[in-house]
Amino acid sequence: MLKIKIIKKEVIFIVEESLDGGYTAKGLGVSIYTQADTIAALKDAVIDAVHCHYDDDKRRIIRLHIVKEEVIAA
Repeated sequence: MLKIKIIKKEVIFIVEESLDGGYTAKGLGVSIYTQADTIAALKDAVIDAVHCHYDDDKRRIIRLHIVKEEVIAA
């Protein structure tokens, strides 16, 4: 029997501003969560978190969906 190993090459994160300041990133379909004070620092934290989550040397594409909530009066 042939065993096929499927490796997900793309990891998608929802990025939101935190109420306490900074940003949070939550992985979709994976249990990865991280936070940082700036978007630049969050990108580094997400890369580190993905490397820690997956126990292999495969390169992955990380997609950040940045959600900005804005409240306006009408």
